[in-house]
Amino acid sequence: MIRAMLTSAALAAGAAAAAQTQGYPNRPIRILVAYTPAGTTDILARALAQKMTENWGQPVIVDNRPGANGNIGTEIAARAAPDGYTILMGTAATHSINNTLYPGLSWDAVRDFAPISLVARVPNLLVVNNTLPVKSVKELAAYARANPGKLTHGSPGNGSTAHLSMELFKSLTGTSMVHVPYKGSAAVLADVMAGQISLTMDNIPVYLPHARAGKIRALAVSSAARTVAAPEIPTVAEAGVAGFEAVSWFGLLAPAQAPKPVVEALAAETARILKLPDVSKRISDLGAEPVGGTPAQYAAFIQSEIVKWRKVILAAGVKL
Repeated sequence: MIRAMLTSAALAAGAAAAAQTQGYPNRPIRILVAYTPAGTTDILARALAQKMTENWGQPVIVDNRPGANGNIGTEIAARAAPDGYTILMGTAATHSINNTLYPGLSWDAVRDFAPISLVARVPNLLVVNNTLPVKSVKELAAYARANPGKLTHGSPGNGSTAHLSMELFKSLTGTSMVHVPYKGSAAVLADVMAGQISLTMDNIPVYLPHARAGKIRALAVSSAARTVAAPEIPTVAEAGVAGFEAVSWFGLLAPAQAPKPVVEALAAETARILKLPDVSKRISDLGAEPVGGTPAQYAAFIQSEIVKWRKVILAAGVKL
């Protein structure tokens, strides 16, 4: 009798899931962005939303819920109904850094989410002010070792990828520099150009135009391979710091327990959109690189990023 009841329950659950995913989507979809409008996260989300709307004939709406370094919007997504109609544009901060940096969070980057697809990666650009007597990564590392604590590196905030990229750099090069947190990248850029701070390793779109104008000196990009946005600039690894890789990244996630067919449909649609020439160009113009991939690949990537940044955060003693 109990076995029959369990079997009936399982069949009913399967039928409910099938009904839920049949004809998906059949109503509006919301993409949560845990940051303010006009940033990279928001721009990527809106590019996907526009193409999804055109293809599926259902409105796909971007809902900005900024605050607390992405934690507010991410918690809303974690608690949303797992039906595929509320999804999140996650970032390196929300899904590889914040759970270590904020140990008291009510949500977990792995437990509470179903990865859909990696969307894009954005390398950081290592730049120094023009008065610093270094013209390569090796010269920078040598100068920093000869002058411990003398150099300052800026970032748009504690725990940002710009901050942690430099903590990883210092760890791998055995150097000591002073971190100076700001409230945004614009202020960091202004002070690097003015010589108020020595250097930064921040998102490439902000700094590349000024490096090409000769206002600051670009030494390397933080990605494992050279970026199409600046193929003439070497990577930190090939410039002398073996094993270095640190990028900002963006990807879609659904609440945990979202139906697998819905997750797969969203992943396939994302892959289709990222191959469209106009979307690919728009992403490249941001200094980003379109990625795509399967939910399983994205899940493995998130796990590896959590491990990497946890080591950096703990080793550097980063606290808010």
